[in-house]
Amino acid sequence: MPRAKGGFKTRRRRKKVLSMAKGYYSARSRLYRTATEAVDKALGYSYRDRRVKKREFRALWIIRINAAVRALGMTYSQFMNSLTKANIKLNRKALADLAVTDSKAFSDLCETVKNKV
Repeated sequence: MPRAKGGFKTRRRRKKVLSMAKGYYSARSRLYRTATEAVDKALGYSYRDRRVKKREFRALWIIRINAAVRALGMTYSQFMNSLTKANIKLNRKALADLAVTDSKAFSDLCETVKNKV
C-alpha cells in the first residue's frame, strides 16, 4: 500500500491555522504546532470574552445610571424600583445612553418617576 502523505487537505488545514496565527510573535506565527496551540488558546479566550463583554457592559450601564440618578437625589435601586412601579419599560442600555447623551430628558424621566410613586 502506498504511503499517504496528506497532500491537499492537510496543506489546506495547516494554511488555515497559520493564517489565523498571522501577527503572532516569533514561532507562534510560523511553526504549525506552536501556531495551533496559540490559535486554540486565542479561540478559547475569544469565546469566553464574548460572554464577559456582556457582563462588563451591563455593569457600565448600571454605573452610569447610578451616577446620573444620584445627581438628581435618588439611588439606583430606588430609581429602578420606581420605574417598574410606574410601568416604564426601558432597558439599562437605553437608560444609560439617555443619561449620557440627553441629561434633560433623563432628569424629566426621573421627575416623572418620583411623582408617580
